Amino acid sequence: MNDDLAKAVSDRREELVALTVELIRFPTVNPPGEAYTPCAEYLNGKLAARGFETRLIRGEGAPGDSDRYPRTNVVARREGRRPGPTVHFNSHIDVVEAGEGWTVDPFAGVVRDGKVFGRGACDMKGGLAASIIAVDAFMAVHPDFPGAIEISGTVDEESGGYGGVAHLARQGFFSRPRVDHVIIPEPLNKDRICLGHRGVWWAEIETGGSIAHGSMPFLGDSAIRHMAAVLHAFEEELYPALDCKRTEMPVVPEGARRSTMNINSIHGGQTEDFFPGLPSPNVADSCRLVIDRRFLIEESLEEVKGEVVAILERLKRERPRFSYSLRDLMEVLPTMTDRGAPVPQALAAAIRQVFGREPDYVISPGTYDQKHVARIGHLHDCVAYGPGVLDLAHRPDEWVGIEDMLESATVMAMSLDTLLRGIG
Repeated sequence: MNDDLAKAVSDRREELVALTVELIRFPTVNPPGEAYTPCAEYLNGKLAARGFETRLIRGEGAPGDSDRYPRTNVVARREGRRPGPTVHFNSHIDVVEAGEGWTVDPFAGVVRDGKVFGRGACDMKGGLAASIIAVDAFMAVHPDFPGAIEISGTVDEESGGYGGVAHLARQGFFSRPRVDHVIIPEPLNKDRICLGHRGVWWAEIETGGSIAHGSMPFLGDSAIRHMAAVLHAFEEELYPALDCKRTEMPVVPEGARRSTMNINSIHGGQTEDFFPGLPSPNVADSCRLVIDRRFLIEESLEEVKGEVVAILERLKRERPRFSYSLRDLMEVLPTMTDRGAPVPQALAAAIRQVFGREPDYVISPGTYDQKHVARIGHLHDCVAYGPGVLDLAHRPDEWVGIEDMLESATVMAMSLDTLLRGIG
């Protein structure tokens, strides 16, 4: 055990808790992107005070970016005393809506029973705070470190990351020679290393119809009934086929080791959402469905799309007046970092020291910002490692354990020692 680093992290316990609480108190809800700028400015000040050169970078032109809701990211860099590699800790500052069912104020940062409660405590402001404390402890123990350390707080991960890591990656912030190693402190448990994620294909299917009076539906053509045929075919054909597919990737939880598809939303006809009173009696001439298909490294994107297209084309042949359009919304290939790469090896060595056991290597069921580091930055020595229980993310009374944050911060500090100083 590197006792000096462990003690340096432990000595910063109160600072770690306070930092986590302060971050939770920024209601950085996405959508629409509330409080991004004040949260980024807060981080900017905290990191500048630690000797980092900092930049606030807006994701201009990204989905959702506007003067009212600017996509404001912070990137900080601290140069070492001599040349060497660069290690980058990346965390997203956005959180999902609080939702119902809380027993505490979701944006108060309540500290109780060894835990910090709040929206984003687990996913992933606790991880962000832990990485800052890890870096702070490392620099205090080894002020003459070689290379460089970067910390970023980025936006929009919950909605794809396009105004955050994707925007920065296009500007070279996640590519060599600037950066060599990336750690993303997502909540995958303190003794697990997440090597990557499944693939994702989001798409919108729209069925067409013909409007008519609701009392005489036979004069029109219901797009909603056509969509019902699509959903029926999915239930009878596609879902059973997906359940039969299994992967060798160590995806957690167990249920995600097969292919899955979620119906994200469905909209058809005239809605009553924006009009007072009762809706007009119309046959729906349009119905839209958004699908969220998660796929395995053993599958190709062409195969994944082809399964859906085959069903739609068959319905077009067999069902009178059936028409459809298909629009891609997001495509991300599965990714899995080699466990023999420098970052997984450094984290594994630190986990052995801190916990006295071998780490678990896992794959995330959903994507996170590693996708942009890999596909845009072409940097593959990147994994997710951080405190928190993934199952708590996006749920009421979300929390992160204080001891978990301290132990994860110790692992991160020791990994930094390995990656920069070659110690471990």
